[in-house]
Amino acid sequence: MRLFTLIIFSFFINVSPLLSQQNKDNNIGINIGDIAPELNFMDPHGKNIKLSSLRGNIVLIDFWASWCPPCRRENPNIVAAYKKYSKNKFKNAKGFKIYSVSLDKNKDAWINAIEQDKLDWKEHVSDLKYWSSEGAKIYNVTGIPTNFLIDENGVIISKKLKGISLHQELDKLIKSL
Repeated sequence: MRLFTLIIFSFFINVSPLLSQQNKDNNIGINIGDIAPELNFMDPHGKNIKLSSLRGNIVLIDFWASWCPPCRRENPNIVAAYKKYSKNKFKNAKGFKIYSVSLDKNKDAWINAIEQDKLDWKEHVSDLKYWSSEGAKIYNVTGIPTNFLIDENGVIISKKLKGISLHQELDKLIKSL
């Protein structure tokens, strides 16, 4: 029995670091350095859009809602970032995309806000479940607006970027000529 216990103990001492490194490399979570969890929700036209379909790009996952005054005040900054960075060349990415996750419960209000605020990108999604939004649960969103910036491999590189800090983070990723 002692020999068996010694063999098992030896196995875990030798294999444990390898397993923890493998788990670390494939860590899905919401912390910087983690692979962003998958999101897959419908756009206003009923088409599902997966977050992973944007791989290869720098992506801002933006949680917001039409009924949220701070979100609506931040939207001009998000629009300015989109207009500026969607045309830039990045060091390791094809481009810049925004994956907007709405915590709305009223589809018409959501669509109207997209139009009013001129949120001109295509990747708008919602499950129309308000604070019970599956996306908000997955990303532990307890207040909006909030966002996550992910790299071309889907790894979270920054969070909670507002105002100029969003532009400063994106500037770091631009290919210098």
